[in-house]
Amino acid sequence: MSIASAPDFFLTRIGDELVLNHGQATPLNLNVPKKRVLIVGGGVTGFTTAWALLDAGYDVTIIAERWADPKNRITSQIAGALWEFPPAVCGKHTDVISLHNSKRWCMTAYRVFDKLQETMPRSDYFDHGVQMRMVNFFFDQKMENMPDRGQLDKFEEICAQKDIKGVRRNANIVKEHEVNQKAGVVDAYQHLAPVIDTDAYMNWLRFVLVCKGAVLETRRINGDLLDQEEELLAEYGADAIVNATGLAGLELAGDASVYPFMFPKVTEALAVTHDDTRGEDEDIVFIVPRNDNTLILGGLAQPHKYELDLTLDSPEILRMRERCNNFVPGLERAEYDPDAPLVQGLRPFRGSNVRVERELRLRPDGAMSRIVHSYGQGGAGFSLSFGCASDVLELIEEVELGLPATKMGCARH
Repeated sequence: MSIASAPDFFLTRIGDELVLNHGQATPLNLNVPKKRVLIVGGGVTGFTTAWALLDAGYDVTIIAERWADPKNRITSQIAGALWEFPPAVCGKHTDVISLHNSKRWCMTAYRVFDKLQETMPRSDYFDHGVQMRMVNFFFDQKMENMPDRGQLDKFEEICAQKDIKGVRRNANIVKEHEVNQKAGVVDAYQHLAPVIDTDAYMNWLRFVLVCKGAVLETRRINGDLLDQEEELLAEYGADAIVNATGLAGLELAGDASVYPFMFPKVTEALAVTHDDTRGEDEDIVFIVPRNDNTLILGGLAQPHKYELDLTLDSPEILRMRERCNNFVPGLERAEYDPDAPLVQGLRPFRGSNVRVERELRLRPDGAMSRIVHSYGQGGAGFSLSFGCASDVLELIEEVELGLPATKMGCARH
């Protein structure tokens, strides 16, 4: 892909869905002044939202304290970036509204990622890092025999989604992937899912945004956005602000329900599988290909932990590696990635799960806020990215129309 061809990929909103198109977009009316949106946050949520807004005709400025860098990774790069139908393995939903919306959001992302890798093969000039791979879920008892119907309900919902490809349930999947018999796995299903090389994708996405005219500024914002909204709008000549800061929502949105989920991943080269057999934090086996040469091993989630102080010799990491080794024979022979043997980050969770809604509080001057929030995606930032961006686009249009802000519900119109 060349600089000239990058803008030929564009997003349009049809209903409540963002759709990826390849070709020449319909020219915008140049006689209508463009409105600018200020996005705070340079992760996958902020970048995807910026893409949607740019293609909808807005000027966009993105400010972030840090940007994606393979030598100093941000949270979006450390993510496993395996697309999952909610509730995901790492980070269960507890809020009914958030879960309902997440199922809609994730299918939007599935379709966009699928079309992206179909229309732009990874062998092209600029690799976007998106592949469709078979993902496998293994269980230590038949889903029908589990005390909780959650896994069976999830599988049946996946079967009902016509766009999810390659869905298959068969106990033979265990043998096909040579899962260790001592792991006690008796049931399994699989389907095709987007798997994203986060370093490549975030670099590609930034390239696309710059080609489309986005302005990126390195800057840290401190304090509640609501208290400085008027000044920021004036400073950037913006008509609205999108808060896509993840964990910083604790400070910037005054949201005390935001908390971190510390997650480490050990980077190696070998096999592919995925397991969700038990509910304890250290019972998960998570093995996902980052690219053709590297695997991500995971399976540890520690809520309310801010310190990133784990090492390869930490007891939790040794146990995590042992679980993965025991699950796939031969994995113990895999060597660590010399450049990044262990990466760890803080997933931005919140008490009521994902928040995609306008600021409900009034500004200090009593006026209606022009802030739209999109944070709390936890470990599902990539899976929900395009769906959340679609809803943000609608909320920005509400702000323009002067409509009153409403609490996030189960459906947008």
